[in-house]
Amino acid sequence: MRSPRERWSGSGMRGSTLDDPLSGVANLFDASLAFIVALLIVLFGVWGMLDVFDPDAEFTMLKQNSDGTMEIITKTAEEIRVQEVTDTELEGRGVRLGTAYRLEDGRVVYVADGPASP
Repeated sequence: MRSPRERWSGSGMRGSTLDDPLSGVANLFDASLAFIVALLIVLFGVWGMLDVFDPDAEFTMLKQNSDGTMEIITKTAEEIRVQEVTDTELEGRGVRLGTAYRLEDGRVVYVADGPASP
């Protein structure tokens, strides 16, 4: 004769969670996904990049990779475009837009051409 405990954990209930040592792994996986999403939201907030998720936001960002190449990242509405900056010279016609100045501390300031505001 079997005890009630043996009946529930015995051969009649092989699919029981009592016998499965990996039954908690699914919960750990779900918890880790929630943690990763929360971490990404916090990192975007720290970097001031929450505008990436705003469908009405528009911005342009200049990024320099570890190998020295530069990229211009532009977001308009729901489109994100990445352009690589190259050092090749181009020829053609154009219109002067303004002047860029490098300050003593290394920052670059762009001054647009046009009528001076009062």
